[in-house]
Amino acid sequence: MPKIIRIGTRDSQLAMWQAKTVQQQLEHLGYETVILPVKSTGDLVLNKPLYEMGITGIFTKTLDVAMLNGDIDIAVHSLKDVPTTLPKGIVQGAVLKRGNTRDMLVFKNNEEFLSEKEAIIATGSLRRRAQWLNRYPTHKVVDLRGNVNLRLQKLDDNQDWNAAVFAAAGLGRLGIKPENSFNLDWMIPAPAQGAVMVAALEADETTKAILAEINDEHTQICTKIERDFLRILEGGCSAPIGAIAFVKDDEILFKGVLLSLDGSKRIDVTRTEKIGSHYNMAEFCANYIIERGGKRLMDEIKKHDKDIDVYATKSLSELQLQQFSNHLKIKCDDAIKISFNRLSPLVLKSTLKNVVITSQNAVESILNSVPAQELNFKNIYCVGRRTKKLIEQKIGPVKYSANNAKALADYMVEYLEGTEVTYFCSNIRLDELPQILTENNIKVNEIEAYQTKLDAAKIPNAVKGIMFFSPSTVESFIKQNKPAGTAFCIGETTAKEAKKYFTEVKIAKIPSVESVIELVNQHL
Repeated sequence: MPKIIRIGTRDSQLAMWQAKTVQQQLEHLGYETVILPVKSTGDLVLNKPLYEMGITGIFTKTLDVAMLNGDIDIAVHSLKDVPTTLPKGIVQGAVLKRGNTRDMLVFKNNEEFLSEKEAIIATGSLRRRAQWLNRYPTHKVVDLRGNVNLRLQKLDDNQDWNAAVFAAAGLGRLGIKPENSFNLDWMIPAPAQGAVMVAALEADETTKAILAEINDEHTQICTKIERDFLRILEGGCSAPIGAIAFVKDDEILFKGVLLSLDGSKRIDVTRTEKIGSHYNMAEFCANYIIERGGKRLMDEIKKHDKDIDVYATKSLSELQLQQFSNHLKIKCDDAIKISFNRLSPLVLKSTLKNVVITSQNAVESILNSVPAQELNFKNIYCVGRRTKKLIEQKIGPVKYSANNAKALADYMVEYLEGTEVTYFCSNIRLDELPQILTENNIKVNEIEAYQTKLDAAKIPNAVKGIMFFSPSTVESFIKQNKPAGTAFCIGETTAKEAKKYFTEVKIAKIPSVESVIELVNQHL
């Protein structure tokens, strides 16, 4: 054991704060120390998101090598940056008492963007990105890298950005508390967020004994559960995984989450155990996630950059994904993001003789604004079997439904009671209904019930088929991609839009997701 304990650390301001905290605790116990800062790959490469760099332990590898070479005796890390499996010969020597575990939003100007359809949020974390998009699906998330001060400067410099997400512990440790900021209590943090870990050589018994003196037992227990949960789920790939465990009244409370990369899919788990009965807690919670679609979700994440056969322009359920032929690789996400408008209760509660509803989103928007029992719709006309079912379940009887908007418009021209309709629609629509009604002297009062953002993913040109579920999904896809493969459409209106771009278009027998899947299996 050297006379002076050599403390290895990254040389960022935050890393130096952590190393000095370890130094103070060791010197308080009477040990002599010296801090030896080094640069890591993660600090040097700032032009790529972390998850694209493909290096395990990107912020810890340099220090691992230095310790194994005998250049330092211990290494200080943010525990959330440390791989769940340590290099051979290196062990966790201590975890300091944990700081603030939460994520913090730092925003510019005001918080009004949180209620708006469009906003730009910056973060380099897959986990933060996925949870933000899960809560605000129409927002845009951009990459943000660098140390804390550099990220704050980038936020200030980018005029189009509304806010950025930081670890509250990092800001607090640097004495930075932006006036325009608040904790995101709804966001589940990264496993071991807010914890500082000290690593040592497995063979160095003397140093390990010294580090045991500064170890915090509760923090060690909780972060081990979180990291074991991550290790069991992760399987070696980067994924949007959150986990937090804490001790309260001799019990450990745990929350975990796994999300898809775009935040559209989410699986949560909570668990409480007595201290002493917690040893299988991480395994139980990880298996709970896996058994409820987590395995399929992790497979999708691992295959994210691999070739795909079929791209679906809406998120599909676990049961729906299981219906595809085994040889097909499927990628799915919501090519359109929906945000409901606040509709006038005065209008909705008035007597509306003829109401036209062409989507389930319009139904949900109406019911988000006024309870069903306060609506006074006399005649309801709609498009689609599922829209009809939802209306009759939640609002009342449907006078007439059609498979597509044109067929509904043709019926209304002939049989409508009166010469005026109220049409609950989106800001984007490609159907012919308003035009046909207007041309036949029927007044159309349009109410924008929800807003649609075109947000399809960029996909490889070699894809064999695209699944479309509305004309808007076709428009969204074409904004980002060239037509490729076969277009599999849920109905005639969608197919009409697809035929503008695709040479081969197939239409499902009935307008349902399952029927489109059956169509894909038949042809691919």
